[in-house]
Amino acid sequence: MSGVIHGVGLGPGAQDLMSVRADRLIRNARHIAYFRKPGRHGHARRIVEGLLRPDAIEYAMEYPVTTEIPVSDPRYNQALSAFYADCTAHLHRLAADGEDVVVLCEGDPFFYGSFMHLHSRLSPLAPVRIVPGITGMSGAWTASGTPISWGDDVLTVLMATLPEEELARRIHDTNALVVMKIGRNLAKLRRAVEAAGKQDCAWLVEYATMADQKITPLPEAQAVTGYFSILLVHGQGRRP
Repeated sequence: MSGVIHGVGLGPGAQDLMSVRADRLIRNARHIAYFRKPGRHGHARRIVEGLLRPDAIEYAMEYPVTTEIPVSDPRYNQALSAFYADCTAHLHRLAADGEDVVVLCEGDPFFYGSFMHLHSRLSPLAPVRIVPGITGMSGAWTASGTPISWGDDVLTVLMATLPEEELARRIHDTNALVVMKIGRNLAKLRRAVEAAGKQDCAWLVEYATMADQKITPLPEAQAVTGYFSILLVHGQGRRP
């Protein structure tokens, strides 16, 4: 019988925010896979430190590119497609041998995560099951201490990689806002928020739920921000 590949959501970063199901699967897994940058320990792997069984076999999937090549360059998709194909082949071999595999996923596996690219390739080949996780944005607005939306507020989730004019338009047109994938795009995002007239109610949350969590009004934010950064604008909608 084929083994099962589990895409397991780890939540926003704090180990005790994982689900009971995720914890159980991770502690019992013989095969553990996770993404990381070359030469790095991997954030997903750090979250589960101390949980793995002593004989667990780890498979680190190291990205061939991150920011070295622009996303618009055809070489970017070529490199990632080959990478995901190799990862798929390895995981499929394990499943074909009857081995279950747990793939660690930061946040939720079906929300802007790398696992989605494996899921679309693996699901026709082997059983794939998903364990949802608390998203990073949920961790961010919880850290802010303020509800993100009220009543009929429309919540928009954007990527800071979008063109500046598109960001400004969508920021202006929504009630509540989450912006992800900020990184090197902070200056562009700041200009877009200002153009939308929402600079005074925008907050930057870095490393939400983690030990180095930081919450800063956008006008006071530094020019460079960490990978785990999310911008929030809280809705002010209808209330009883």
